[in-house]
Amino acid sequence: MTAVDSSAPQAAARRASLMADGALAAALAVVLPVATYFAAHHQPGHRPFDAGAVGLVIASAGALALRRRYPVAVLALVFGITLIYFVRGYANGPIWLPLIIAYYTATTRGHRLAAGVAAVAGFAIFPWLDYLLRNKPAPSVAALTALAAWLLVVLGAGEAMRIRRERAAAAARIREEEARRRASEERLLMARELHDSLGHYLSLISVQSGVALNLNQQLPEHVRASLTAVKQASKEALRELRSVLDVLRQDGEPAPRSPTSTLARLDDLITQASAAGLKVRAETEGTVRALPFGVDVAAYRIVQEALTNVARHAGPATATVRIAYGEDEVTVQVDDDGRGPSARQQSPSGNGIVGMRERAAALGGQLYAGARPGGGFQVRARLPVSHAR
Repeated sequence: MTAVDSSAPQAAARRASLMADGALAAALAVVLPVATYFAAHHQPGHRPFDAGAVGLVIASAGALALRRRYPVAVLALVFGITLIYFVRGYANGPIWLPLIIAYYTATTRGHRLAAGVAAVAGFAIFPWLDYLLRNKPAPSVAALTALAAWLLVVLGAGEAMRIRRERAAAAARIREEEARRRASEERLLMARELHDSLGHYLSLISVQSGVALNLNQQLPEHVRASLTAVKQASKEALRELRSVLDVLRQDGEPAPRSPTSTLARLDDLITQASAAGLKVRAETEGTVRALPFGVDVAAYRIVQEALTNVARHAGPATATVRIAYGEDEVTVQVDDDGRGPSARQQSPSGNGIVGMRERAAALGGQLYAGARPGGGFQVRARLPVSHAR
């Protein structure tokens, strides 16, 4: 499986937003000067509409082309242009629209401090310019109240849009994480099944061919060559299998709970191990009963992996498999009297004991793997069943 590169869609989205903002800025740069011209004709006593007014209106509209890329800078620029426009005494009109858009954009992009500063500064400056610069009446309480209400409405609308966008982004992240989790579980299931089933049979092939070579020294040369080739090929296959598992398996991920084999096939597993030259005894304690599927599968796989390790590392040995059914748990134990832990050290790429521990931990259980007090090696897993259904 390959990871999906999200940079291309993000770049496309950025280009689309820039194009949309550029189109908005271009449209306002055409419409606002015309609208301002007609608005000025109905407001005598103000500075005549001239090239300076046209330049300020176009500059204010043009700044919106970068409103989503640099929202705070655009808000500050548009605020300054609008302030210059009214300080010069031009008529009231559509010049407010770019400032409202910049204010709204800063809010939706999460720059609430900048939007708040702009709102307070605008409330404290713009209504008083005519009173301070041109000796006109001070703004009425009603006018100030209306301005404050409009500022709060725009702020609230921007905040609502910001929350909606963040929730949509969070939902998209959750969906993406869920897809990654499902893909990860599929990889782990594939890796576990390959290791537990195919790895088991490859190990048996290698062990059986080695036993045949060691016990039959008088075999014809071509037969010995064939057995040697089989043994070598099985070892190479195991190494290749580990390479594939390293790609599929990722550190820190939990073991899957739903492979295929269960304890109902335990006799078949013991027969296979015996055919490889390993002496195996099976013992059962307690009342045999149906187990939750995940527990049943994990118990089988732990026995399978433990017997594979005995066949590969213990040398001439006898293994004992014990399945103990308790009231709230099942205990799986595999003991052997072969070589101890020093012969069991796995290579860095080995996943056997790690995989067994993961299976037990995934079900809330525990696994011990180490030396037996009387010599040999022991694997013991305690798997709770009360909460595994």
